[in-house]
Amino acid sequence: MYDSILVATDGSGPSEAAVDRALDLAQRYGATLHAISIVDTRVYTDVDVRSEPVLDTLEEQSQNAVDAVAEASAAADADVPVVTDVVHGSPASGIVDYATEHDVDLVVVGTHGRHGVRRVLLGSVAERVVRNAPVPVLTVGGGDERADE
Repeated sequence: MYDSILVATDGSGPSEAAVDRALDLAQRYGATLHAISIVDTRVYTDVDVRSEPVLDTLEEQSQNAVDAVAEASAAADADVPVVTDVVHGSPASGIVDYATEHDVDLVVVGTHGRHGVRRVLLGSVAERVVRNAPVPVLTVGGGDERADE
């Protein structure tokens, strides 16, 4: 049913829950798992991130997040091939573009569970992915991100 599954991660609780679900599905279906993390450079419009250590830090955090997926697969002895990538740009667009370019069969994303004004003001990456992805999207709630609402 699924030959390749894409999971987007930023290392947060909700994305860790998505990774767990994506690993389980990849193992169950014998699929390749693509793990990506997005370096959202849009939020740094006042800083030239190309010449600042900010970009190095963001890239390192993203690389650590995708490396954790590969490590989780190995630790679980899941026998799941994992492809990792760090992408620059808008998180929602980066996920949708990657899914399209790599012909994945399913996208798995975590949700932060924001409601009301916080959701409107902050937007929802998961919602934009659901609306724009060329394939089915599984949203996974998880982590304890609601404590700060």
